[in-house]
Amino acid sequence: MAGSNPNAKPMNLTLKVWRQKNRISQGGIVDYQVKDISPDMSFLEMLDVLNEDLLRQGQEPVAFDHDCREGICGSCNLFINGRAHGPEQGTTTCQLHMRKFSDGDTITIEPWRASAFPINKDLSVDRSAFDRIIQAGGYVSINTGGTPDANEIPIPKDIADRAFEAATCIGCGACVAACKNASAMLFVSAKVSQLALLPQGHVERKTRVENMVAQMDIEGFGACTNIGSCAAECPVGISLENIAILNQEFLSAKATSNNLA
Repeated sequence: MAGSNPNAKPMNLTLKVWRQKNRISQGGIVDYQVKDISPDMSFLEMLDVLNEDLLRQGQEPVAFDHDCREGICGSCNLFINGRAHGPEQGTTTCQLHMRKFSDGDTITIEPWRASAFPINKDLSVDRSAFDRIIQAGGYVSINTGGTPDANEIPIPKDIADRAFEAATCIGCGACVAACKNASAMLFVSAKVSQLALLPQGHVERKTRVENMVAQMDIEGFGACTNIGSCAAECPVGISLENIAILNQEFLSAKATSNNLA
């Protein structure tokens, strides 16, 4: 393995993994043993080892979501020992390494727990509710013309920086999984803030926030009660400030809206 430590001692671990055949089946925790796990492995590589062992034994492998394995796509949504993405703050599951655990540890691995994220199978959940929220208004549909020169639209640096920080949201759903109310406010606020802060997003800012919040409610996400666990577990550090921006945008939109619903 590239960059591995030749002196690292392999670990033997007990895994308590949530297994569920489909979204209507009853699920439960199943215990597995994995041996000779390198501390330099990523958490998903460790799960690959588990699945290879299960296949050799003629058993069905554990289903889990993954794609880029570079901390970019947000697919690796796992609840590890009671924390979204595991024990290391500011890290996605795919970038979590086994050196964060010790030989002999017991690791409990569960899917996101939210009614708006139904379980597909085992550790895989359906996060398409996020897609529908984006489809409700998380875009700029007006014609903004060709690609402008970088400095053609003057934007103060602090505004540009705040918009960029909001745009780093990868939509993994850790905020929902960490929230006691399964609220999606941090995710929605990041998408609303990203566009509301920039000139290109101003034209549709009122309908955008109304439609996205309405879709969030339709999907069944809970209300925000300002606990802050969402921001604490966000792997890319999305700020709670974005929720304040969302609330401001929503109240402003409702105050001048023709939509009385």
